[in-house]
Amino acid sequence: MSAPASALPLTEIIRVRVGFELTFEVPFPTPMLFVVEPTERPHQRILEARRLIYPPEGQGVTHLSRYLDGYGNVVWRMLAQPGTLRVSHDLIVEVPGAPDPQLPGLPKTPVEELPDETIRFLLPSRYVDSDLVAAEAWERFGHIQGGWAQVQAICDHLHGSCIYGYGSNSSTTAQQAYASGKAVCRDFAHMGVAFCRALNIPARYVCGYLGDIGVPPDGVAMDFHAWFEAFLDGEWRTFDARHNHPRRGRVLIATGRDAADVAFTTTFGAARLSQMTVWADQVPLDTHLPEDASPRPYWE
Repeated sequence: MSAPASALPLTEIIRVRVGFELTFEVPFPTPMLFVVEPTERPHQRILEARRLIYPPEGQGVTHLSRYLDGYGNVVWRMLAQPGTLRVSHDLIVEVPGAPDPQLPGLPKTPVEELPDETIRFLLPSRYVDSDLVAAEAWERFGHIQGGWAQVQAICDHLHGSCIYGYGSNSSTTAQQAYASGKAVCRDFAHMGVAFCRALNIPARYVCGYLGDIGVPPDGVAMDFHAWFEAFLDGEWRTFDARHNHPRRGRVLIATGRDAADVAFTTTFGAARLSQMTVWADQVPLDTHLPEDASPRPYWE
């Protein structure tokens, strides 16, 4: 999609071209939801975005709309008609060129002093069975002083004790992935959230894009990525137990209690995903989307 990351300088601000194309085979009219749209955030500026559906509204889909869910994420909603459906999104985003901030001195906030809106991120959820890892969490990490230090110790442990690889499925919980010793990025995020919540640190699941920017390609096919954020010293802080190393170029799509809240697509029927392409590449600062990138936009 662009020049290799190693061919471009890492500056204070970088531009990243991110996006996806999904193809579905739809046997009968099927309601569908998509959580795939990045939005403006303090460290994320959307410069250009083109969204495509084919066949277009009235032919391939009806009842097309978008709304904000309870976590502030953008949700696309549609009724897909029988046939082949292609949905694509292509964006140019500005993000910091520096790697994820490292703030090892950040303290842990007592539960009684946490903002009300963070409390739900202390509780077990569909894939984050934090109650089942609580005993081990306190045994391994309870003695560590400082919020950042505890969360980083969790990431160090998970990165060292779990092998990256497919072994889980869409119903695997944090505790099950941890017990198996094999995990993909979704599992690493769930496990990190679970151990944080067990230690009374609010934590939430994050999905987004993360390309191989400033690092050698790891050989894994490009996909959406998952990491987690812990609430420390009044702000949500980025942690990634899968890589366990500060990275550049993250583009955040959505946050929630776990993957159930931010699945990139939810189908209420038998629509089958037949092809998926995802990209996330650093591009020159003067890059714009090509004029013919999306010939049939469904939202301007």
